[in-house]
Amino acid sequence: MSEPSRQKGARTMMNEMTYRQVGDYQIPNIELMNPETKPLGKYGRMRRTFLQENNPMLYNDLVLSEQLFSHLQEIDETAKRRVSQLMSLYLQSNPAPDKEKNQMAWVQHMNTLKAQAEEMVMTELINS
Repeated sequence: MSEPSRQKGARTMMNEMTYRQVGDYQIPNIELMNPETKPLGKYGRMRRTFLQENNPMLYNDLVLSEQLFSHLQEIDETAKRRVSQLMSLYLQSNPAPDKEKNQMAWVQHMNTLKAQAEEMVMTELINS
């Protein structure tokens, strides 16, 4: 594409957008089409951090296509369900001690199972 036609296309796009003046700069008026107000959970925030640090191209693509929040919500809900499923499976194969007789052993056992389940979810969903 020749330089003059490229500049003409850029001007056309600039004319279609509206701008606001901030000091010496013109900032485009860009708004999200579907702003979400529901807060992200633990796993959604972890996924966002992973994408920002390890896959910035995918992160930017999701932001620009306005699919980031729905992606993070889906990951968060899926991770919560998966942790719950894994916890029940782990409890079936490795039952917890009696909570009334030995509370500290029960808490230690449940924390260990939850850590194992979360590690599996981190590998499967968050860091992939």
